[in-house]
Amino acid sequence: MCGVLFLTDVHLYLLGTDLQLNPILQGANPSFHLLFNLVSGSTSGFNPEARDRDLSFTSEKDQPATLPRVTDLIIITELSPWCTIVHNDRGVTLSDVCTTIWKDYTDNYITEQEFNSLPPRLQEQVKRVAANNQQPGNNWAMYYNTPAPPNRYKRVDWLRDKIYFDWLVKKDTYSISRLGFKAPNIFVMNLCS
Repeated sequence: MCGVLFLTDVHLYLLGTDLQLNPILQGANPSFHLLFNLVSGSTSGFNPEARDRDLSFTSEKDQPATLPRVTDLIIITELSPWCTIVHNDRGVTLSDVCTTIWKDYTDNYITEQEFNSLPPRLQEQVKRVAANNQQPGNNWAMYYNTPAPPNRYKRVDWLRDKIYFDWLVKKDTYSISRLGFKAPNIFVMNLCS
C-alpha cells in the first residue's frame, strides 16, 4: 500500500529537510491572494488580475501548507510575543493554518504581565481596539460612541490595526533571536491593515 509521507519534527531535524511553503501562504500565487481576517476568522481570496470579485477559499483550503507535508508548523510574528503551533497528524493544510491562527488569537487572553509590558500609549490602543472588537457587527460604531473597555483583552487586540494575514516567510535570524533556535518548520507571519 502506498501512503503519503508526513514529516514530524524529529524527521525534519534529522533529515535537515528544507520545506517549500505553499505559494498562497507566501503571497506568491498569481491567481489567488489570500484574504484572512484574524478578528473574524473569515477567509476568501482575490485574483490580482481580476479584482472585481472575491474568490472562495473552498478549493484551496485542503492544499498542503508545505511540501513535503509536515505534522507541525511553528508560526511567530514580529508584532506579538506568542508562538502559534499548527498541528495535524495527516499533514498541515492551509485551512489548519488559518483556523489555528484565528483560534490562537481570539480564544486566548493577554496576561496581566504581558499587558503591563506594553508602553502606556500602546496599552490605550489595545483597550480601544478590544472595545471595538467586542461590539456587535465590529464596524464604524467606535467612531460615534465610546464603548466601555473590557477588563480582559484577547491576543488579537494586541495586533491593533494589523489584523489581516499578508504572508509567511522564513527568517532564520529572527527565529534564533526570538526562540533561540531555527528549524525548517518555523515561519514568520507578516500582517497588514
